[in-house]
Amino acid sequence: MNKLLTCAAALALCAGAASAEIKVGMITTLSGGGASLGIDARDGFMLALEQSGRDDIEVIIEDDQQKPDIAVQLSDKMIQSERVDVMTGIIWSNLAMAVVPGAVNQGVFYLSVNAGPSQLAGPGCHENYFNVAWQNDNLHEAAGAWANQTGYSNSFMLAPNYPAGHDALTGYKRLYEGESAGEIFTELGQTDYAAEIAQIRASGADSVYFFLPGGMGISFLKQYADSGVDIPVIGPAFSFDQAILQAVGDAALGVVNTSQWSKDIDNPTNAAFVESFEEKYGRLPSLYASQGFDTANLLISALETAEPSDADAFRAALKAADFDSTRGEFSFGANHHPVQTIYAREVVKEGDIYTNKIIGTAIENHADAYVGECSM
Repeated sequence: MNKLLTCAAALALCAGAASAEIKVGMITTLSGGGASLGIDARDGFMLALEQSGRDDIEVIIEDDQQKPDIAVQLSDKMIQSERVDVMTGIIWSNLAMAVVPGAVNQGVFYLSVNAGPSQLAGPGCHENYFNVAWQNDNLHEAAGAWANQTGYSNSFMLAPNYPAGHDALTGYKRLYEGESAGEIFTELGQTDYAAEIAQIRASGADSVYFFLPGGMGISFLKQYADSGVDIPVIGPAFSFDQAILQAVGDAALGVVNTSQWSKDIDNPTNAAFVESFEEKYGRLPSLYASQGFDTANLLISALETAEPSDADAFRAALKAADFDSTRGEFSFGANHHPVQTIYAREVVKEGDIYTNKIIGTAIENHADAYVGECSM
């Protein structure tokens, strides 16, 4: 019998959990406007654990409601009461900054399925923190590089006013060689973009770069399409995952976005992942699902060599990244963030499904800009 355990909003141990040897605490967003991101990360993670056949891992899953104070409360409970060995799941960078430093300083390992704030890649790096997705700037840097390749030279830029939003525009401008037609930091969770679109219309921009994940991206793209503004749009994959695309519909067609993962990356692991995810959950996976899947497989690969109780050996096993990634080549830099290729994808429609296809490579074997500030 498979004893892999999943506890949703658990206030006590699940029945049978005493048999588990490794405890994983997953705090992620399962309600509200960002729920689809956390749900996909959770489902990808759990699919990999199910496929592993291991019966010695307990996963305790909690909803952070996209609120830092809730995430901190859940983290404290998991570390102090549940005695988890490993934590994962946080989607949003402001929540990561509230939780990760305290967790790793208490000896817990943290494997990030998504959030990659610059502080945790540079001066705030830690030997127990591994990011399996990206450093926040990476996809934005790739978008800047792609804008150069496309010939854009006067981009209007907007992003939410929180750590990942600031990292977004910093990353885009790091490799983008053109001028700025304007920059706006919107409110986190904003749904009305009429004022911003009016500024874009009047800006003289030849392109629009935006980072608005989750429900924010849905609102912006629909309103932008309805506005009649025809300035080309480019963005990171965060605003073009499968759930968002189905909600946005035709308004997203033809938009180019940058991602380290796509369902059409040609390797056996990715093909099997896409097929098995769709079979199990009845939908195509998103990049969040791929990151959850890779994170679980990294954990499983490390557990084949050592356990978290032997911290040095387990840390070395994580650093080795001896697993088959959906992305193909995968390795960690010195600050435990990925070194990876990032692609340009175009939004297309396949039958009745809106999805992405790779149209080029934006940057290859790319490390983040903060690794030199990490003292590990």
